Amino acid sequence: MTQAAIRSRVSFEEYIDICAQSDERYELVRGNLHQMNPPTVLHYRITKFLEQVLDQEIENYLDPDEWETFREVGQRTEDNSSRLPDLAIVSRVEADRLLKQTAVFQSPSLLAVEVVSPSSASDDYEEKLREYQALGIPEYWVVDYEGLGAAKHIGFPKAPTLTVYELINGKYQARQFWGDDQIESLIFRNLTLTAKQVFSAGR
Repeated sequence: MTQAAIRSRVSFEEYIDICAQSDERYELVRGNLHQMNPPTVLHYRITKFLEQVLDQEIENYLDPDEWETFREVGQRTEDNSSRLPDLAIVSRVEADRLLKQTAVFQSPSLLAVEVVSPSSASDDYEEKLREYQALGIPEYWVVDYEGLGAAKHIGFPKAPTLTVYELINGKYQARQFWGDDQIESLIFRNLTLTAKQVFSAGR
């Protein structure tokens, strides 16, 4: 998702008020307010496809009374930072507490997904990764369907890559998937999904 800084030095509480009073979507990045621009239709379709897949996995293998998926829900990552993952699996208990409030979750998501766009590649692979790791999100997926990430992140020659970061002893360990590789997840051990299926969703 693309973003542009529009205002600096905003507290988390001010951010919540701004979001409550505006139809625009914002992230708070170390006190700087960033407006989020709409992504491409393909980006939306990939996110929707993954939401449907993960909803089914939650229904089959987790507890749907405990977890649910949301697109572009707020995730507080630091005292003065709040992100909008393209997709997140969040606590249903906390969601119930936020029914009539701005949907910014304070507790760590079970899983966060970012779909890479040209303006977000560095942020998705570096800044957000550090924040999600420090927050303790158990699993973080980076869906790079155009192979936009730096070679240090996705290898060379660059190609569409889905990276699953798993939190092990407080540090993310990366596993990468290409083409017909079946995606492996510690949360969803029965997942039958290939990287190619994700990349081609909506085309």
